[in-house]
Amino acid sequence: MLDTGVINTGVPVTLLFASLNGLIFVVLSILVVRGRTVEKVSIGAGGRERLEVAIRVHGNFAEYVPLALLLLALLELSGSGETLLYTLGVVLTVGRLSHAYGLSKTLKPNAFRVAGTLATWIVIGVSCFLGLYEVLAA
Repeated sequence: MLDTGVINTGVPVTLLFASLNGLIFVVLSILVVRGRTVEKVSIGAGGRERLEVAIRVHGNFAEYVPLALLLLALLELSGSGETLLYTLGVVLTVGRLSHAYGLSKTLKPNAFRVAGTLATWIVIGVSCFLGLYEVLAA
């Protein structure tokens, strides 16, 4: 178990990955704000493709990561093993970075975007099935 030395959150693995993904979210937010400033667009994308891409990278992250982290926290609270939790957290985080990179490079499907999408869906899907197992097998 991750030794915080000061506090016991009850979900230290989730806290680690929530923190890492929170930092990614802040960077993606800054990229949107920077794009709005450069393009002089206050609302929407103003027809600017690069800004639209930055908005969608940020939005896609915001749409998927909270559910994945919630499931991770619930699995951690239910006593799932650390190896599983770290694996899910790493796959989610690397997947989200891959997706953001791939989508920001081209609007066409590419290996980074597809891998990031699949990694995220796998984390959510596996977490859902594990959660259902925890509830139904109890």
